[in-house]
Amino acid sequence: MKKVIVFMAIALTVFSCGQEPPPTSPKVSERKEHFRMLENTENPKSPADTAHKSIDTQYVYVDANDHSLIIENSYPKGGLKYTDFMGREYMYAIFWTRITNRTTTPLELAIEFPNSLYPLSSSSDRSFRLLIPSDTMTPAKETLFNYGLDLKKTLDNHLDQPSTLKKSIGAKDISSFYVVTLFNKGVGGVLRTGLRMEGQKLFYYVNGKEIECGSITWKR
Repeated sequence: MKKVIVFMAIALTVFSCGQEPPPTSPKVSERKEHFRMLENTENPKSPADTAHKSIDTQYVYVDANDHSLIIENSYPKGGLKYTDFMGREYMYAIFWTRITNRTTTPLELAIEFPNSLYPLSSSSDRSFRLLIPSDTMTPAKETLFNYGLDLKKTLDNHLDQPSTLKKSIGAKDISSFYVVTLFNKGVGGVLRTGLRMEGQKLFYYVNGKEIECGSITWKR
């Protein structure tokens, strides 16, 4: 059965992030010039040929020049507490995003999350920060606790710094990176996040709160 996807995460599991979500097919959308939305297709094949149970959303983009890429966003892991050196407590969840360049033209990815707190759209007393660890995410880590990320080391060293990611993704290549969400208190329900694109601009959403965070450009 086909369904139209609206670009937001669908609630499937609760914020007890340590539990694996039930196996489901990732939600897929195809966008052309002006980002015309097409119908969802069931049982899509992942470009990295990995199990779908880790993937929450999958977006396919094609522009007027036939540049094509796929953005996949994971389910969360974590949902536990982190305490910083000043004794402040946070609830964390770990996600990853995978970008597949399907063309013969390399692309440049640039993302920046400022050292800022964002109020959650559904609950103004809950705020969050976003961090991009420097660790490399690989398919082999998908089944590991916290997706294999050494969270304490990452946060102890980079908690109060802006997070940036700048990298080239070669022709027909794939690149993955982590995103950590830090909340001042528990969400009290489902937590879904993900990266999506409009034009060349990138946006990261957290339970309906959307933040412009960077861009993708094609090398000449």
